[in-house]
Amino acid sequence: MDVRVQDYLDDKLQSLTDLETLDSLLDNVKTQQELLKQQLNDARREHDHAHQQDEQTNKSVRQKAQTFQKEQDDIDHRLLIITQSETSDDAVEKFNASMGRLQKLDIAAGYVALLKEVEALRDECTQSLGKSDQAALAPYGRLQRLVTSLLPLQEAAEGAAPHLLDHLVAQVQNLRQTIRKSFADDLDATLKKMNWPQPTETVPLALEQEWATNIRRLLYLQLPELQDRELDPNKRQSEDNPPALLPLEVMVLPLEQRFTYHFSGNKPTNRLDKPEYFLSHTIDLISKYSDFLQNALQPLLADRFRGSDLAFTPAYVDATSAFITALLPMLQRKLISVASQVAQQPQLLSHLVHELILFDTALQESFTYTPVSPSVPWRGLSHFLLDKSGYFEKWLTVERDFALSRYQAIIDSPEAGELDYDSVGSDATKPTNAAIRVNDLLETITDSYKQLSSFSEKLRFLIDIQIAIFDQFHQRLHSSLEAFLSMTSSIARTVHGVTREDQTELQGVKGLDRLCRVFGSAEYLERAMRDWSDDIFFLELWDELQFRARNKDGISGGISGLQEIQAKTSASIGEDVLSSETHGALFDETAAAYQRLRVRSENIIVETLTYNIREALKSYGRVNTWASLTSSVADGAISSELDAALRLINDYFGFLAKAVGKVPLRRMCRQVCAAIQTIIWDTVLVRHSFSTAGVAQLAADVAAICSQIDRYVSPGQAQMNMRRLMEGITLIGLPVRGENSQTQADATDEEDDAAWGEDETNGEEPVRKQMGLFEVERLVFMDNESARRALDQLGMKVLTEGDARVVLEKRVELGS
Repeated sequence: MDVRVQDYLDDKLQSLTDLETLDSLLDNVKTQQELLKQQLNDARREHDHAHQQDEQTNKSVRQKAQTFQKEQDDIDHRLLIITQSETSDDAVEKFNASMGRLQKLDIAAGYVALLKEVEALRDECTQSLGKSDQAALAPYGRLQRLVTSLLPLQEAAEGAAPHLLDHLVAQVQNLRQTIRKSFADDLDATLKKMNWPQPTETVPLALEQEWATNIRRLLYLQLPELQDRELDPNKRQSEDNPPALLPLEVMVLPLEQRFTYHFSGNKPTNRLDKPEYFLSHTIDLISKYSDFLQNALQPLLADRFRGSDLAFTPAYVDATSAFITALLPMLQRKLISVASQVAQQPQLLSHLVHELILFDTALQESFTYTPVSPSVPWRGLSHFLLDKSGYFEKWLTVERDFALSRYQAIIDSPEAGELDYDSVGSDATKPTNAAIRVNDLLETITDSYKQLSSFSEKLRFLIDIQIAIFDQFHQRLHSSLEAFLSMTSSIARTVHGVTREDQTELQGVKGLDRLCRVFGSAEYLERAMRDWSDDIFFLELWDELQFRARNKDGISGGISGLQEIQAKTSASIGEDVLSSETHGALFDETAAAYQRLRVRSENIIVETLTYNIREALKSYGRVNTWASLTSSVADGAISSELDAALRLINDYFGFLAKAVGKVPLRRMCRQVCAAIQTIIWDTVLVRHSFSTAGVAQLAADVAAICSQIDRYVSPGQAQMNMRRLMEGITLIGLPVRGENSQTQADATDEEDDAAWGEDETNGEEPVRKQMGLFEVERLVFMDNESARRALDQLGMKVLTEGDARVVLEKRVELGS
């Protein structure tokens, strides 16, 4: 403390002048001392007060503890006396057991009270029924709401009272049946007064009020159930069709009786092979009563469901749709009966499903029947029979066996392999009769299943039947092509012992005909598959398949997985949007297989033509009199050694012009001409020397070949495809002296430019002048630039500088 005082004084009194403030400093110290004393006193008072409160609290707690202990001892004592137990634990156990029994008794009392309430509501409803319908519906509504309110309580209590809830539900159902029967009897009486089911335009004026009252009562009775179903997505998804309206069920009852009379037992109209009888009868019923329903029932339905959650469900708000919905259970029962009898008769089962699909289409197109929503297509009775009733696999087997038998009949027909020249245009490739009939068969199969509502069923038809038949026919064409190759090869002829008759059948136009059968069939079906891929039905099927593949949804039952579907249809399934939707299609893999077969068969056709023409031109290549021909000999006649090749070209291209389309014929012509050009170039033009007459003879021979080809392809095609040969013949056949040619060996560059006919003053195109043989020879052998300029002047775009030098060396005049 002394150190702190000393520090304080050292701080305040640092000079003599600071002594003058000593009095104020003392006053300040005294003031602070008084404040500190006051704070100390306040703290002592607060401490004393807190200590006093703490003692009072402790005393109170001790008193309460003593009181609690006394009460606990008293309770234990009384519990021992009541339970007649010796220890407290035994007493507590017995007391809890007694309380449990009391709780059960209380719950039982609540159950009894609830049952009494239910019984009272039921009695009130039953007594009021027939006297006051509104009074009868009021207790029924309360009872129904009571059961509805118990359902979530039952779930929360983990099913604590199942028997009670089942009893209440049964009571409500029994009461509903009682009310429904009473209301239905009233409506039935009204219908009898109207002579129902005799068709009329509208309700008689005297019965309008009675009619409207009975309809509204049944709708009011059913409305809570319909609303509960609308709010429960599980119920909506588990049912294809909404429940029929109660008034329509009553109206349909006499129609069902008439239906049963006509289409059951031994009646002539009840025939298993004529399901269209009862289906067309149903269509007639709908057409017959549609006007009455629109006039008499439609306003009541619109008034009842307007503003409710059911206002957008056609099966409730549209009278015709409601009538169809009421008729469907009758048809479903009939279908189950018929299907069980025809399940082992393939033709009858196929006919039944075909008629069902037509019936579903008629309801959707003629009556716009979409019971759930206008945006949700109706799945139809075909879906009920095939999917819900489990007849799809049997029907698929029937259709597959039928399609395969039809396919086999097409293949086995004698004219199956012949080309059909009348089915397509004159400028198109001719397919075989088998290819056309197979395509027609597959189109018929498409028509048989395109109206199905199930995506998986459509995909099964596509893969198991259509693509399977495509694959079988492809295998047949491929085997035919392989057989042709094996029998025409020299090794196969030796190993397999192909006879001379077989070889004759594979040579010439007959062999070409066999190849064109494969080529034409492959091209025809490939084009058909490309067209199918653009059809709206297959486009929708492709989009659905892509969507399911990308979202990992179930694709179809009976198909192992995505990889199998990709192998059968397209490898782009499941890929990103840009790569798959732009280029993918359902028949990608099959069309690609046919495309490969088409390309291969086309190549074999070209190879066959090339080989035979090369053999025919061998004698022409051995001609060696080109340099010794004179003008008197080369008088424009065609060389006799070329006759065989010309006959071959005439036969082959004459047949191809009829059997092959213009586009593939031009492709084949281009390759054959290239082969002819190579043969003549290598064996004639650059192998022998030529005189002027020899060149003329060669030009006449080549012109004859081109003329023969152009006769069947189109004018100018052969010359265009053999341009290198034509330019070579033109070059080697140049006259010795050209127009205005320069003869001086020491011509200057200016004279060379003049020879090109260039006009440098006005920049116009050069005026070409006919150059002579020696002039061209001097420029070609000068350098590459001069050679190129010379060839350009002559209009030769294909011939290279090297080719020009080789060709010019074969001219006798230049060689001498």
